Amino acid sequence: MGKGGALSESVLKKIILSYTYVAIWIFLSFTVIVYNKYILDRKMYNWPYPISLTMIHMAFCSSLAYVIINVFKVVEPVQMTKDVYLKNVVPIGLLYSLSLWLSNSAYIYLSVSFIQMLKALMPVAVYSIGVLLKKEGFKGDIMTNMLSISFGVAIAAYGEAQFNTFGVMLQLGAVCFEATRLVLIQILLTSKGITFNPITSLYYVAPCCLAFLSVPWFIVELPKLRDTSSFHLDYLVFGTNSLCAFALNLAVFLLVGKTSALTMNVAGVVKDWLLIAFSWSVIKDTVTPINLFGYVIAFLGVGYYNHAKLQALKAKEAEKKAVNADDESGKLLEGEGEKSSRKNESDN
Repeated sequence: MGKGGALSESVLKKIILSYTYVAIWIFLSFTVIVYNKYILDRKMYNWPYPISLTMIHMAFCSSLAYVIINVFKVVEPVQMTKDVYLKNVVPIGLLYSLSLWLSNSAYIYLSVSFIQMLKALMPVAVYSIGVLLKKEGFKGDIMTNMLSISFGVAIAAYGEAQFNTFGVMLQLGAVCFEATRLVLIQILLTSKGITFNPITSLYYVAPCCLAFLSVPWFIVELPKLRDTSSFHLDYLVFGTNSLCAFALNLAVFLLVGKTSALTMNVAGVVKDWLLIAFSWSVIKDTVTPINLFGYVIAFLGVGYYNHAKLQALKAKEAEKKAVNADDESGKLLEGEGEKSSRKNESDN
């Protein structure tokens, strides 16, 4: 009874912790998206400078990561040569800066709900780029599923009341750059045994992003900022916004580290629906029945894709366990053989 009670208590603790991590990630992800929309939207805070906002985030996050690693020494830096940094980390920094720039720019032109619907195309982009770069094999059933997701997003776009072609192009560009970044992380980092946690990732990648974004910032936004009073920052607004962005990176680490990547995908779906509901009820964005119908189709396609990936991972793990079990049994048999041969020698 005592043992059973202790076991159920530990299981209950694990469940509560998992749900806590999920809730923290959903809250922070939700907050960052709505906060960015509030700052950039011309009808709200009216500070439509997405490059500047992204640069503020990168400067804040890289500074905080530097302090955590070099001053407080809470996290160990990754051993890295200059050559590895330039060839492997810098390209990822470039793609990340482009993805953030375009995705933040989209908030000026599109509703929060519609942006979440367009983000459902991420698995399609990741798989397609993976096939192009020969990281994934082409499979008919997966491609059919990808087409169903695309079809759902197309219906959602058709039903969008505030459709803006330029905004859609920005968001699709952001999806493509982010998908390429995710595939290149596997090719340039994971395959070479280089792994980052969110702190070391910000430590190495955020300064790259800051450097790359400074080029378009000088050309596009600095002249506009000089001509307006917007050049003077509200430290409370931008400080809390940057702190939320930094905390979100830590929450990703907690969620994936303590649960799984699949849990994060499921939590992402819950967050998307919450954002759509918030966008419709609080921000008063128009969400049409055709919008929702298209997104449900895309959502089912993404759900099936995640399920298929989980099954593939389970099959891989089972195969590994079977190989390990065969190796262990082989070693045991060898040991038994050695023992019997020694016994025979001693009898002789």
